[in-house]
Amino acid sequence: QVQLVESGGGLVQAGGSLRLSCAASGRTFSSYTMGWFRQAPGKGSEFVAAIRWSDGSTFYGDFVKGRFTISRDNAKNTVYLQMNSLKPEDTAVYSCAARLTSGSGYYQARVAYPYWGQGTQVTVSS
Repeated sequence: QVQLVESGGGLVQAGGSLRLSCAASGRTFSSYTMGWFRQAPGKGSEFVAAIRWSDGSTFYGDFVKGRFTISRDNAKNTVYLQMNSLKPEDTAVYSCAARLTSGSGYYQARVAYPYWGQGTQVTVSS
């Protein structure tokens, strides 16, 4: 059973930084791609970033524009999302997700990920 547990959310002022963590367990994740998605109140889910566990290849949503960095720690089975230069429009629930790298569907698509964490709230004040 895959389990994903996010942490690191909170309240930060505009221009500040946060680092989200996603602790993964229940599988050997070398064959997985890990993603971060976010959903703001009244809006749909938005792809933030993904990382292929096997080789560390990374992918980002268009809005990121160099502000966010996704990374992984193999020893800790943890994926991180470092978020810098935060804006009020970054306020959302951020969720970690996992999928087999060989699975069907685009890595930017929420439906391509069968495993999800509970989400962590990020609030950016102006």
